Amino acid sequence: MYESYYHLRDKPFQLNPDPRFFFASRGHKRAFAYLEYGLSLGEGFIVITGDVGAGKTMLVKNLLRKLEKGHFLIAQLVSTQLDADDTLRSVALAFGLQAEGLSKSALLKALEDHLRMAVRQNRRPLLIVDEAQNLNARAVEELRMLSNFHEAEKPLLQSFLLGQPEFRDTIQSPEMLQLRQRVIASYHLGPLDRAETVQYIMHRLNTVGWQGESLFSEDAYDGIFQFTAGVPRRINTLCDRLLLFGFLEERKHLDSSAVQEVIGDLRQEVHHQTPLHPHAVTPREPATDVMPALHAMALPEDLDLRLTAMERTLNRLVPMVRKVLYTITSGQENE
Repeated sequence: MYESYYHLRDKPFQLNPDPRFFFASRGHKRAFAYLEYGLSLGEGFIVITGDVGAGKTMLVKNLLRKLEKGHFLIAQLVSTQLDADDTLRSVALAFGLQAEGLSKSALLKALEDHLRMAVRQNRRPLLIVDEAQNLNARAVEELRMLSNFHEAEKPLLQSFLLGQPEFRDTIQSPEMLQLRQRVIASYHLGPLDRAETVQYIMHRLNTVGWQGESLFSEDAYDGIFQFTAGVPRRINTLCDRLLLFGFLEERKHLDSSAVQEVIGDLRQEVHHQTPLHPHAVTPREPATDVMPALHAMALPEDLDLRLTAMERTLNRLVPMVRKVLYTITSGQENE
């Protein structure tokens, strides 16, 4: 919608991980080097962890793009709350095998035969497991057991495990000793710093054809970094809304006031709100019958502030929505 207004070929801040937009920050460069190093060894597990939205999936998609012309058999699995048996079946399905109705032993045999055949055809099997923090210890152990498959002393399967920080706790548990011994490379992906946040935004804009001067003022970058804490997915969400705001308000340059307005809108939305908590009673203050009454008095005041802010936001959004509808309708009439 705002692409033509800013003369862009595509949306620069889409949430879908697209390798075209891969940004090699200091952390992403190092993590990618670990992936390539692990890949060159051809065995064991490579573990990449990071907070939600840090860019783990983008990292692997960029690796897969480089492997497109190679001789690889790649299976990708996005983990949910799977138990051990379901994990094996999901791996088999990811490799294109029929898994329904098979016993565990038959399933393992089918997987081993499939991987062995791939290796004999000069294809190298790789398994990529995303959201690995959802796997319980038994499910992770089943993945480790798959690394026991060999052909002529060479492992049949190499696995990449991507997960949120809590996955490190799973790996560090005592029962995961054998898995840890097979982790040949691991890296924790952190957020971008302030300078990298600016470079990240400009990189995405330039990727889709931005040719003007900086779209954002320096104080706008300050606000973006402060609100997003350098997390790529949060940067994408905020900047996408900023460009929509700029289009609707007909602004070619976005400053800190624009950033704060959009942040104010985002904070009214469910996924950015923090839950209401009653004022905590500290140990030094004895709880009395008066405290619940004070809490009851404080809560409506806070709700009233929220309602006022939401009303202000709605009053500003209504003209924007009308403009959006007019733009869409005009576009359809011109087709």
